[in-house]
Amino acid sequence: MKQFGKLMKHNFVIQIFILGFLLTYFASCTSAPRYSTGTPKTSSSKKSKVLSLSKSSSVKGRSKKKSHRKVMNGVSSFYAEDFHGKLTANGEVYDMYGVTAAHKTLPLGTVCRVTNIANGKSLILRINDRGPYVKGRILDCSYGAAKKLDFINQGTTNVKIEVMEWGDGSYMQHREKPK
Repeated sequence: MKQFGKLMKHNFVIQIFILGFLLTYFASCTSAPRYSTGTPKTSSSKKSKVLSLSKSSSVKGRSKKKSHRKVMNGVSSFYAEDFHGKLTANGEVYDMYGVTAAHKTLPLGTVCRVTNIANGKSLILRINDRGPYVKGRILDCSYGAAKKLDFINQGTTNVKIEVMEWGDGSYMQHREKPK
C-alpha cells in the first residue's frame, strides 16, 4: 500500500511538470506585433510628400520646425564588424546581421522600405542609429541589410528610401547594473 502511495505521489509530480512545460511551450509560441499599425499624420497638402514633426526647436529666438520627405534618393553604404555589439544611437546593441540602418535626421524607430536602384531588390528596415558621417551619403545599412540588398562587393549603391512608419525618436532605457 505504501508503494502505491509513493507511485501516486511520483505520478502527480510528473503530471505537474508536464503541465508546466506545456504551458510554457504554448505561451512562448504566441506572436506579438513588432510595429504599430497607426497611420502617420501628414501636412495639409496632399501633393507634398513632406511630414511635419510635432517637435520644434528654438535657435536664437527663431522657431525651426523639422520636416522630412517621405521618399528620398541617395547613396547608401554599410557598416559591420567595427560596431558589432556596441550601442547604437537609440541605446540598443548593434547586430551587424540584423536589418537596421543609420540615418542623420530621420526619427529613431522609423520604418522604411529601402530599394537598391541598381538591381531592384528592396527590404523593410528600421532606423536605430545616426550616420553616415561621410559626405554625399544618406544611409548606412547594417551588414545584413546590405547583403539582402546585394551591394556588399560594391560597398555603396544608389537607393530609394520610402518612409512607411514614422518613429517616435525615443531612446531605449537601460537598467542599472546591480552592485
